[in-house]
Amino acid sequence: MRDILRPLHHKPTQIALYAALAAVLIGLITFSLSWNFFDYWGGPIFGYSVLLFPGNLSLVYFWHPIFTEEVDLLPKLAMLLTGQFVLVYLFTFLVVKTVRQAKSKYDL
Repeated sequence: MRDILRPLHHKPTQIALYAALAAVLIGLITFSLSWNFFDYWGGPIFGYSVLLFPGNLSLVYFWHPIFTEEVDLLPKLAMLLTGQFVLVYLFTFLVVKTVRQAKSKYDL
């Protein structure tokens, strides 16, 4: 069991940063593929809503109440990717901290 948890020797902020950057990269690739091939596939690509869930969540519950009118593509993409980064960072940080506390508490 100790070998499984060995990669967690990094700081939680470092692990969360890498996960958030990976989520932003995945989100950018997913968005660009979906944007460029929307007509070809007849809609967004498969898995779009899953891969961009944190970003879409931030658009609906954080950005939309602030900007009630239509927003252009690039600012909206920036808001989507910012939300993707922040939510994945916070979620990963909390999960890593919880796992470390459980590891120290139960001596895993």
